Amino acid sequence: MRRLSLVAAGLVAVSVLVAGCSSATPQNTGDNNATGSATLTIGIADDLPGVSLKTDAGYAGFDIDTANYVAGKLGVPTKNITWQRIDQDERVSALTSGKVDLVVSTFSITPEREKEIAFAGPYFVAHQDLLIRRNDETITGPETLDGKKVCAAAGTTSIDYLTAHYRGKITVVKVPSWSECVRDLAAGTVDAVSTDDLILAGFATLPEYKGVLRVIGKGFTDENYGIGLKQGDDRLDTVRTALKDYISSGAWKKSLDANIAPSGYAIPAPPTVK
Repeated sequence: MRRLSLVAAGLVAVSVLVAGCSSATPQNTGDNNATGSATLTIGIADDLPGVSLKTDAGYAGFDIDTANYVAGKLGVPTKNITWQRIDQDERVSALTSGKVDLVVSTFSITPEREKEIAFAGPYFVAHQDLLIRRNDETITGPETLDGKKVCAAAGTTSIDYLTAHYRGKITVVKVPSWSECVRDLAAGTVDAVSTDDLILAGFATLPEYKGVLRVIGKGFTDENYGIGLKQGDDRLDTVRTALKDYISSGAWKKSLDANIAPSGYAIPAPPTVK
């Protein structure tokens, strides 16, 4: 369940750190060393720097590494994974319709979603935050959003939180993807973007936005990322075990150090997979 969190001072440092760090090319862990002919279709985002980004060489980032590791534990070689780009508001329906086998896409575990799909996780805990233009002194946190236009991707828990807590005080602008939100912010057509700090930090350090945008650094929710599966999928326990192995083996930390730490984001302790 989403809950208000008193975020440690380390998160406050995000806005300072991302301002002074350069972005890094997303890295992937390569082949997962599984063998055989099994296949998987995995739903992902393709526009999240450091997390899940399409590159000239394919797809790379923390979520991609997570999905690739889990696929290996399911006996699916990297070469047999079909990466399926899906919009944020398509994640549940892509599973229930059978379009994809798994969704690994900054997918927050919520009671509402658990009525329709199954989750394994959490494999990361992020915090909803705000991305604003660097010279904007009027927005210092969610309590200063009155009268502002705030962009968020449709079908996300970020939208749910904003409309539940600030309805009538802000204008929520819904678009299909976070990259579109960030472009609108830089162009001045919205005043802020609100989603997970992990995602915002990646965008803030892109060359085109460095010195233009900044993360507030005052996270105000906990977002427990899980891997989504169709209800009744008999691979659920294997995926859950794979995530535990992913963390305990050091592969989790290795991926975060390669993909996220260069942005200046302070890597937290791993969560407990349930």
